[in-house]
Amino acid sequence: MTVSQTPSLPFTTTEALATLRETCEAAGLASQDARLIRLGENALFALPAEQVVVRIARSVEVLDDVHKEVAVSAWLNESGIPASRTTAHDQPLIIRGHPVTIWHLIPDSGSPPTLDDLAGVLRELHGLAVPSDLRLPAMDILSRVSERINAASVLTDEDRDFLLTRRRELQSAYDELAFPLTPCAVHGDAHNENLIRTVGGRILLIDFERFAFGPPETDLAVTAIEHTVGWGTRTEYDRFAQRYGFDVLAWEGYPVLRDINELKMTTWLMQNVDEDAAIAREFRNRMNSLRNPDAPRRWHAF
Repeated sequence: MTVSQTPSLPFTTTEALATLRETCEAAGLASQDARLIRLGENALFALPAEQVVVRIARSVEVLDDVHKEVAVSAWLNESGIPASRTTAHDQPLIIRGHPVTIWHLIPDSGSPPTLDDLAGVLRELHGLAVPSDLRLPAMDILSRVSERINAASVLTDEDRDFLLTRRRELQSAYDELAFPLTPCAVHGDAHNENLIRTVGGRILLIDFERFAFGPPETDLAVTAIEHTVGWGTRTEYDRFAQRYGFDVLAWEGYPVLRDINELKMTTWLMQNVDEDAAIAREFRNRMNSLRNPDAPRRWHAF
């Protein structure tokens, strides 16, 4: 494993770019045409000339998850589920205190996968037998939320107390749920942006950071919550539920999963409020929604 350490720094675009440059030096890759795909829980850079994607995690605290991503990718491809694949580099690398993985760039057709596609992939994934040597962790649906809240400089003391209290309440409510479906391997962030339609028409699954063993309802609730905050039509959602074979919106436990996802979506966005004024405005919009649970949701996607 390649290791390059540096004192812990805020995970900004500048820090991500510095990590990318050192990664490319260590891995023998050219970075001149690097393009930032996304800065969120991870920074993702495409290197078109090298035909790879470099994925940079925030800190070594998530190193176990990064090892899991590499193992899950291999398992899915062996099981017949088309999924993104790592390159032959020794992985993960530790660069500037960040776990880094390198993935083959997927030739994107530009035609976005549909919720119908997502339902089909989830049905197949949830039906797979999980090998014992994969050692998937048990689902921890609120993992990293407390860490995000405690680390956020944008929060007032009142905001922080509110979010931490809400997290504790929701964990207790989740622990009381009786799930009707059989536990299985779950993606953990199962929205259709974690699918890519290739130029050849194949649908590939990506982003295995939150993979776990747990209730499949948690995967289905991701699409349901996106519907309830206005990011899709009821017709699209109904087709998704019909294709999968279960309507999580009709389950009595769904409101708990809805509230958990709203909290996670808000604290995820909170990490990047210093990067963009629009993100800062949307974060406050979402905070207002959390404080007013009966108010209509008018959320913007990022």
